[in-house]
Amino acid sequence: MIRIFRAVALFEGITALALFLIAMPVKYWLGNPTLVPPVGMTHGVAFLIYIAVMAAALRGSEAGLVGWLRTTFAAFIPFGTFLNDGYLKGLQANETG
Repeated sequence: MIRIFRAVALFEGITALALFLIAMPVKYWLGNPTLVPPVGMTHGVAFLIYIAVMAAALRGSEAGLVGWLRTTFAAFIPFGTFLNDGYLKGLQANETG
């Protein structure tokens, strides 16, 4: 399950970067807001999926309170999901034995 969560986290991180580094600069620097609604909606859905899959994946893992907090906060920090991937990779290795 951690493997699936890592893929979801990667997608959530990519959508956040697309929103912050592409859609919003185009809106504010070029005055063209057309990218913000679809990219923002995609990121919003990806975030909700991230939280749901995180709850399912970490429930049966060795992640303690610190792991849960770390993984939750990673979704709120730019590049956080990418920085947290090493931790998730370790949990995945422990899960598969």
